[in-house]
Amino acid sequence: MNDRRTVEAAPANALDEARRVLRTEAAAILSLVDRLGEPFERAVTMLDACQGQGRVIVTGLGKSGIICRKIAATLSSTGTSAFYLHPTEAIHGDLGVVRRDDVVVALSYSGETEEIVRLIEAIRRIGARLVAITGFPASTLGRAADVTLDCGVPGEACPLNLVPTASTTAALALGDALAMALWVRKGFSEDDFASLHPGGELGRRLMRVEHVMHGGDEIPRVLVGTPMKDVVHEMSSKRLGMTCVADAAGRLIGIITDGDLRRHWDAGIRDATAAGVMTPRPVTIRRSLLAVEALRVMEDRKITSVVVVGDDDVIEGVVHVHDLWRTQMF
Repeated sequence: MNDRRTVEAAPANALDEARRVLRTEAAAILSLVDRLGEPFERAVTMLDACQGQGRVIVTGLGKSGIICRKIAATLSSTGTSAFYLHPTEAIHGDLGVVRRDDVVVALSYSGETEEIVRLIEAIRRIGARLVAITGFPASTLGRAADVTLDCGVPGEACPLNLVPTASTTAALALGDALAMALWVRKGFSEDDFASLHPGGELGRRLMRVEHVMHGGDEIPRVLVGTPMKDVVHEMSSKRLGMTCVADAAGRLIGIITDGDLRRHWDAGIRDATAAGVMTPRPVTIRRSLLAVEALRVMEDRKITSVVVVGDDDVIEGVVHVHDLWRTQMF
């Protein structure tokens, strides 16, 4: 059952050996492409259909178990409820987590891993569906599964053709293919992805303006007829170095910045109103814009604040460059 074709002889040079390993593993992945077909489509449909009432439970032992953890993590991070179940712990009591509406994805290259084979009867008794990922579709696991995906490889990258290398790489790639196919099937969006990754680098990259802007009472805002002494008070109290100038309906008419105050100071602005000092038609953005794109707008226009508007230019918030820096996203 475990016979495999002999791999090419291992060279003595370390770089040549590394290149041989990479070629072997790349070839293992590419060999899967032409084998994808109706079973893969059924597996995707099965995994998609279980969501809501059921979960995807991924199980495998040893190095296959490590691959299973990665597959489960990738599924979870792309909107599919999934987790890893250790097969040894499962046959010693943890099988209770498996429910009738679940789909179990079992990974065993030989298809004869004892702990995995022992799970088959219990999975059938519970009523859960079974997807097998194996290098031997005619194995016990392959024949017992509802859907069997062939991840067989010509040989391992190990010089002795023993250590799981090419086979685990191929299985991991097949798991990624399942996760990405599910992503497309579900219409998983950038917003969906951002909601599942609020922390770390991914969360920062996908953060939107609405998550960092000053809104409500924090918005510096005056009416067009506001005297300048009150304008200065509003700018000082809100501490953003600017204020929006709005009409009675809350629509943006212009902005006044610290720079505007300096430029008009010699002309005497004590008796002026906001309308006489403001910069009309300022740069604006929408709340759905990515924060990183808002920073790019500010850098391109050489401004430190930008107003967020909605329909009819109604003021919804203000973003300051310091708000973006504080997120540590750049």
